[in-house]
Order: sequence, then structure tokens, then C-alpha cells
Amino acid sequence: MNKTELIDAMAADAGITKAAAKKALESFLGNVESTLKGGGRISLVGFGSWSVSERSAREGRNPQTGKTIKIAAKKVVKFKAGADLSSAVN
Repeated sequence: MNKTELIDAMAADAGITKAAAKKALESFLGNVESTLKGGGRISLVGFGSWSVSERSAREGRNPQTGKTIKIAAKKVVKFKAGADLSSAVN
């Protein structure tokens, strides 16, 4: 499912226009992004939680040449599925 398909599904399920569903989805995504940028955590009970984790600098290997390369440190977003989502998938 891509973003357009999600907007269509949200509009149909909620009985709202596609424009309203798009605005709601963009608001949700914007709030998730700003919270994670600020170092916060988002938790939706039963669905899952997003958090930011620090990945330290490390050495890697170029698979073509076998040379050792340095991989810079960076922040990564992690998602952990909640119990309800996990049980729905299994």
C-alpha cells in the first residue's frame, strides 16, 4: 500500500473526503517527524512505538574491493510493533 492508497482507504473508512484524509495523514506524519527530531518517543498502545537510537561510527568493508571503510555515526528510527498488531499479523 502506498500513500495514495492509504489516503483513499482512510477516506472510505472514515466517511470523509480524500482531501481531509490527506490533511490528517500529513499532520500525523509531520507530528511524528517533529517529535522524533526532538528526541522524543511516540507510543500508540496496541499498534507500536517509534523511537530514535544512536548508531555509533564503525568500520565496514566494501564488498567489491574488500577495502575497509569508515561508516559515520548517525541516528536511526526504530519501530517496535505492539501486541495487538503482532497478533493480528500472526
